[in-house]
Amino acid sequence: MTAASNTADALAPPAASVPSLKKRLRRAEMRKKLLYGALILPLAVFLLVAFVWPIASLLTRSIDNPEVHDNLPHTLRELKAWDGEGMPPAAVFTAFAAELESAKGSPAIAEIAKRLNREETGYRSLIMKTARKLPLPADTDVPSALTEIDARWGEAETWRAIRRSGGATTPFYLLAAIDRSIDTHGNIVTAPPEEAVYVNVLMRTFWMSLIVTGLCLVLGFPVAYLMAKLATKQSNMLMFFVLLPFWTSVLVRVAAWIILLQNEGLINKVLMAIGLTDGPLQLLFNRVGVYVAMVHILLPFMVLPLYSVMKGISPVYVRAAVSLGCPPFKSFWKVYFPQTLPGIGAGALLVFIMCMGYYITPALLGSPQEQMVSYFIAFYTNQTINWGMAAALSAVLLGATLVLYMVYARYLGPTRVKLVKPR
Repeated sequence: MTAASNTADALAPPAASVPSLKKRLRRAEMRKKLLYGALILPLAVFLLVAFVWPIASLLTRSIDNPEVHDNLPHTLRELKAWDGEGMPPAAVFTAFAAELESAKGSPAIAEIAKRLNREETGYRSLIMKTARKLPLPADTDVPSALTEIDARWGEAETWRAIRRSGGATTPFYLLAAIDRSIDTHGNIVTAPPEEAVYVNVLMRTFWMSLIVTGLCLVLGFPVAYLMAKLATKQSNMLMFFVLLPFWTSVLVRVAAWIILLQNEGLINKVLMAIGLTDGPLQLLFNRVGVYVAMVHILLPFMVLPLYSVMKGISPVYVRAAVSLGCPPFKSFWKVYFPQTLPGIGAGALLVFIMCMGYYITPALLGSPQEQMVSYFIAFYTNQTINWGMAAALSAVLLGATLVLYMVYARYLGPTRVKLVKPR
């Protein structure tokens, strides 16, 4: 026995070479994390390339300001030494005339003119008029020659506008998206009433989204409740009808509502046939048509989160409350309804966010008074090619979305909602 024990001890590895249980658990946990990371890496790369990078690139356009900065670098360098009082030195005029002459006949001249015109209406014509007069004759007094072309070159405000617009980045578009601007002294001021458009559009977008969300909640809550209470066969049949609209294009559904809501459409004919109206109601090209179509399109996005939460609520709580003498409606309101708040929050957040980004439905069924922020984003993207303004409005929508999500996570998230005990 002694010899066998000595042989086993000799063959056994030293205690120092055997990893401890803690180290082995740590290695196993690390291998598990690496495996999980390898599984989600393709999805993470896809999201980064297809979503995060394009969105980030677009949002940077809201502060990007290359037009003057890249095309008039020497003029801006000379303007930095100017204190802004009186007229700038002659070197500024000389550098500007030389760079404007170099940009003449190229896309750069149009970019400079368009960017300066956003600072002050009329500067586009000023740039183009001046460029046509260039080059100046040799041995010419450049400041006097430019002033002869247009008297505005003899005003300090013109050169201050060039200097304001010459930064590599600018808050111009973001401020314009909330009806603000920067005055000649560098202060943020409210835009004139005739130019203040976007705050009203944003408020209209939020209000219409809130109305559509409320209507979807009022219509979707009973449907989800019924689906959760029915037997599996009937619940699946009802789920089929809820999901059926997903098989039809949004554009086709909007076109169908145009047919139904027009003056000679089915709805007006039925209302007149049963005597509720003497003539056709105006249901198109106003908010009524927009609300009807948007509720129809977005209602499934409210029903599905509600149903998923209601399906997991045990009926025992309500039965216990009723058996203890609590009236049925009060039992529902005090016991059942608080447990549905995560579903209400998720559905409302989903519908509200999707509603804020709607473009086709208000464009086809609404009047100009029903157009939301997405309409102006499409306008600046497709027609005026003003990427800065489109990106700024997109940034405002993204900011509103993040705020809504934080409110949801803080007050209506699954870990924040507690069951209210009946009294």
